[in-house]
Amino acid sequence: MDVIMDVTSVLAELEEHCVETLGEHDGRRMAALARRGYCLAPVEDGGTPAGRSRFGGDALLDPETEWPHVEGVPLNFMAVLDAEVLAPWLGEGLPAVPGLLNFFYFEPDLPYEQYRRFDVFTDPRCWRVVPADPQRAEERSAPSPAHVFDPRPMAAAPIISLPNYDESVVQDLLDSYDERGMPRWLDAFDLGNVWRSEIDYPAYECGRHHRAFGWPLPLQGGFLRDGEVHLLQLDSDDQWQFGDFGLLYYAIPIDALRAGDFSQVRVEMQCH
Repeated sequence: MDVIMDVTSVLAELEEHCVETLGEHDGRRMAALARRGYCLAPVEDGGTPAGRSRFGGDALLDPETEWPHVEGVPLNFMAVLDAEVLAPWLGEGLPAVPGLLNFFYFEPDLPYEQYRRFDVFTDPRCWRVVPADPQRAEERSAPSPAHVFDPRPMAAAPIISLPNYDESVVQDLLDSYDERGMPRWLDAFDLGNVWRSEIDYPAYECGRHHRAFGWPLPLQGGFLRDGEVHLLQLDSDDQWQFGDFGLLYYAIPIDALRAGDFSQVRVEMQCH
């Protein structure tokens, strides 16, 4: 995977745009919130996967790692990120390099009546991010009755993203009102979310679709808490559907990421 982007010029363009929209003082502060991340997409013919990253298929787990489950019911394997391959572009945005990151979610291939007692939105047992050592990880097939999604190698295109206008960090930054009595954070509505080089990545649909790290693109409103890092955004597609064609997000406190404590991961699901 090649990272092709003139970072200096992209950041300068981003800052100029923020200053034009928000003024010199607030514009520069807004531009300072930019984070590096990736747009993700299944590899097309002739494409290059981001290391061992992929959607669906088998998980990549250390030999001694148990498949995550809730009261004996296994979670679905959603995706794995090869963080060692992605880390060079992320820089300080990824304060630890945990190797491989396996993402799981609870929606077994069972009648709803058999698992409806579990709250897939609030029960932290219903999702999991499991790290693995790239040197030791083995492919592991999902036990029944977990649903198995088609394996799709994952390509990654580098982006620089801004927080959505209604993320709390933007509302705190622009916490005053304009002459019409409107909150100034609304001025950030038209800033846009993704900044990339002139290289076109049409397959990635960077305005939506799947993302890793950087800022998420919320459907219903900003949701990251103070000190949290966005890990993965999965969009509904022909393999899975989240609510009413919504998105599933994984986030973690940055201190927990540094410590490799993925028990503190939480998920957010937003639908149309």
